[in-house]
Amino acid sequence: QVQLVESGGGLVQAGGSLRLSCAASGRTFSGYAVGWFRQAPGKEREFVAASSRSDVLTHYTDSVKGRFTISRDNAKNTVYLQMVSLKPEDTAVYYCAASVGYYRDRTSYAYWGQGTQVTVSS
Repeated sequence: QVQLVESGGGLVQAGGSLRLSCAASGRTFSGYAVGWFRQAPGKEREFVAASSRSDVLTHYTDSVKGRFTISRDNAKNTVYLQMVSLKPEDTAVYYCAASVGYYRDRTSYAYWGQGTQVTVSS
């Protein structure tokens, strides 16, 4: 198994930036695809971004394309989500997740962190 701990959330004004981090421990991190999901109050959890094991392939939901960037450092067992041009609608709890399956298969993510709150004020 792999354990995940997110950090880097906070309060930011619209147009600002944040970088989320997700530190992994346990089994070899490079063996997992990784993804970021988010859940806003009263809404279902939604997919945000994912990276393949090698960090060569990435995938984003349409609403964050061009603003968010997922990356990973397998040597540091860490995955990042760089967020720029933040909007109030990006407000949510952001979760890091890991999968032994295909990185674009949103149902394959079996390992989850506890989440970190991102609040974007208008």
